[in-house]
Amino acid sequence: MNAPESPLPELPVFDNSFAALPGAFYTRLAPHPLPEPYVVAVSNDVAALLGLPAELLDSPQFAEIFVGNRLLPGSDPLAAVYSGHQFGVWAGQLGDGRAHLLGGLRNELGHWEIQLKGAGRTPYSRGADGRAVLRSSIREFLCSEAMAGLGIPTTRALCVIGADHPVYREEVETAAVVTRVAQGFVRFGSFEHWSSRDRDVELRQLADYVIDTFRPECRTAANPYDALLRDVSRRTGELIAQWMAVGFMHGVMNTDNMSILGLTLDYGPFGFMEAFDAGHICNHSDHRGRYTYRNQPHVAQWNLYCLADALHSLVGGALPARQAIDETFGDAFEASFERLMRAKLGLRDGQPDDETFIGETFGFLQQHRPDFTLFFRTLSGLSGTANANDAALRDMFVDRAACDAWLENWRARLARTPWDDAERQAAMRAANPKYVLRNWLAEVAIRKARSGDYTEVQRLLACLRQPYDEQPEYAAYAALPPDWANGLEVSCSS
Repeated sequence: MNAPESPLPELPVFDNSFAALPGAFYTRLAPHPLPEPYVVAVSNDVAALLGLPAELLDSPQFAEIFVGNRLLPGSDPLAAVYSGHQFGVWAGQLGDGRAHLLGGLRNELGHWEIQLKGAGRTPYSRGADGRAVLRSSIREFLCSEAMAGLGIPTTRALCVIGADHPVYREEVETAAVVTRVAQGFVRFGSFEHWSSRDRDVELRQLADYVIDTFRPECRTAANPYDALLRDVSRRTGELIAQWMAVGFMHGVMNTDNMSILGLTLDYGPFGFMEAFDAGHICNHSDHRGRYTYRNQPHVAQWNLYCLADALHSLVGGALPARQAIDETFGDAFEASFERLMRAKLGLRDGQPDDETFIGETFGFLQQHRPDFTLFFRTLSGLSGTANANDAALRDMFVDRAACDAWLENWRARLARTPWDDAERQAAMRAANPKYVLRNWLAEVAIRKARSGDYTEVQRLLACLRQPYDEQPEYAAYAALPPDWANGLEVSCSS
């Protein structure tokens, strides 16, 4: 006879704000169970964000809840509908094909929605199985938390729960569910869905929901919907600048993967720049190079135009809607990117020609292809005058004379706004991470996890929480990729 199940500890009360929208916005359905689930990884930081008690994390019920086998009290699970442009082409209706929104929590730290990704088929699965695999779930878990550690707006990840249930991709893999957490999961494509169907009532309801729940300051504007569009445009510009400053490439910037709240959303074929190439394609499925590193600002603006077109009836016309993007996105991106790059380069106080010097620096990186993260982190330790420590940077270049010439120009720029070396170096280290989630690091953790060893996932997570700190115990994570990693590829199935 089975022992009675112990009661759950006291939990925060669910606040199901999205579920309060009319039924046209979603389908209510429970996650599909997975047998004998087990914990692969947990982010204690996110658990604290949600106010989850420690006894829940340590209980056998934790895996049952966050694989979808047992619902939390007050949960009202649903899958949301949306549409979107994929690789620049209208794809029509999409939706949460393998995601179940359990509900939201509101506490002193904010409003948090909890979503299971990989918890089974929904009406929006388009023939797919609704499952996620261990490989992709670990990648999303680690990168969500890595981006948070870098200070970049992002969805978060509470945990990965595995199950020895077969899932068929290019090969047979095992199932996993990642629990995603964010203030909200509304996408550009959520608005495109209603606009494409000429459903003005639902379009307005969704816009009102976003304003009243997440952006109440927009309500006092002369046109709240114009204010919302400008807010999204500004936040998106700032987000893309932050991505590019750390060498991050999203890999699949479709409009259904763009957050209305300016968060990094949907981690699939992402990558962090290694040997610098502005034309690098991190997504093996991106055959035409739409989502290269250098194209990200252009694609973001194109996506914002799609959002503007969807909202034009609320904003006051197609031209004013696009004008809202033109008046906000470019300035937000450029100002943020220049500010971030000045910080990375240790340039105290802006100078009129900084944009030119930053452009020349990227030209220098493009020509000589040093590792992006290591270049800036190593630069952070150099003196304002040439000395023997320059060797650490010079050794990254075959053409050392070219490196010396760039360093001379850099130091000349430093001298125009003098700054104590120690103070500048500390500021540069705070702007240049030592650790990012390189693909080979994730691959090592995944391979060990496939054999039942989950310690590397948690160890890597611990490092990525503090990416700007030296952390000598994790120094190997800052190394160049090993030779075996040169052939690693990620695609939309990753």
